[in-house]
Amino acid sequence: MPPVAPQPVQLTCPSCGTQFRAGIYTLVDVTQQPELKQALMGGQLNVAVCPSCRTASMLGAPMVYHDAAKQLCLVYFPQELSSRPEDQERFVGEATTFIMRSLPPDAPRAYLLAPRRFLTLPSLLDSILEADGISRESLERQRQHIELVSELASRLTDEEQFKALVEQRRAELTPEFMATLAAFIDATPDTQADSREMLLEVQGHLLDLLGDPDAPSDAEVASAVESLLAAADDELEFAVAEQRDMIDYAFFEAWTARIAAVEAAGDAAEAARLSDRRARILAIVEDLDRQAQAIFEAGSVLLGEVMEASDPVAALRERADRVDEAFMMVLSANAAAAQRAGRDDVLGRFEQIGEAAIEIIQSRLSPEERFINELLMAETPQEATKLLRKNVAKINPDLVKRLNEFADQEEKRANKPTAERLRQLARESGAMLF
Repeated sequence: MPPVAPQPVQLTCPSCGTQFRAGIYTLVDVTQQPELKQALMGGQLNVAVCPSCRTASMLGAPMVYHDAAKQLCLVYFPQELSSRPEDQERFVGEATTFIMRSLPPDAPRAYLLAPRRFLTLPSLLDSILEADGISRESLERQRQHIELVSELASRLTDEEQFKALVEQRRAELTPEFMATLAAFIDATPDTQADSREMLLEVQGHLLDLLGDPDAPSDAEVASAVESLLAAADDELEFAVAEQRDMIDYAFFEAWTARIAAVEAAGDAAEAARLSDRRARILAIVEDLDRQAQAIFEAGSVLLGEVMEASDPVAALRERADRVDEAFMMVLSANAAAAQRAGRDDVLGRFEQIGEAAIEIIQSRLSPEERFINELLMAETPQEATKLLRKNVAKINPDLVKRLNEFADQEEKRANKPTAERLRQLARESGAMLF
């Protein structure tokens, strides 16, 4: 079934009176158009932005949400529409009939006969997230992020009001919030380019006012300086690699200030030692960056060779020894760019290459590592727990050890969610041993 296009509607801006047209979705079938899910969850679906004054308005419209994989059929009617019961039934009947025709002959259909109905949009969104295994705390945090994004967007037309809101809510403008905002931007469909432009404007203003939220804090820089001051000479290279994300202009500025303080105290020998170590740290950082650049360039070269071949998958398998994490990251970045550009033909080839690359990497894994990958690929923590219980024979002390080792690795990479999930799996696996 081809993607369902939004229905064009004629609108009048409530702020300046400008008349313009916008698209509105009444059927959100994420089975066919998965990109609409994130747009809906991010509050960017059925939002119209006035081309004249940039005022954003949420369009009140009935909606049917469908996810065949989770057997979800959810219906929302805005109360302000005051739709007659017979009109609502006709709308739902037409939508579910259309969905049934789009499903494969052997697909389940019973859930479409009794769709769940919702009086508010937030309650519908909660049901979607709960089906994804998202906790109540995460639901509330996500809702707060959405509300704050909407509030910031509403202040774009008044710079002073925008700044005042940022100061008032500064504690909530965390890296997690900025990551959520970036995800909303990526998920906004091409049919709502005005909404994406508005979100980019919010993001740009926030970065201007707050700086880079991912930049290390003064306390983190100070901690990195102390760590590298205390490191033994023979461990300095490893210590620098661990602290690489903290080593930037601010780090060297703090280190130079430390040298100046020692010189002012008259300790020339210590000042010389700190200067020598600063030079070593700089040399190590430059070497690490050259190595990283070489690794990613190798991944780019491999992808180029594979894409030029008449059979990309066969070409990749011939070069299996060069498939590594760097290649996967290069492939992922290129696939995302192809998706944003609407190059479905190129995206399809990237997906085929990705599947073959995963098979190559998995073929190198031990049985424990393969099982851990299966656990991590489960859609929710609950599904992972079920998988553990179905495979009790695979649970042994080596598995628990590997789970904790992988958790340590992810913590060093600052990948906290994956590390926490691995720790939880290790605890559950350990409990099943007794």
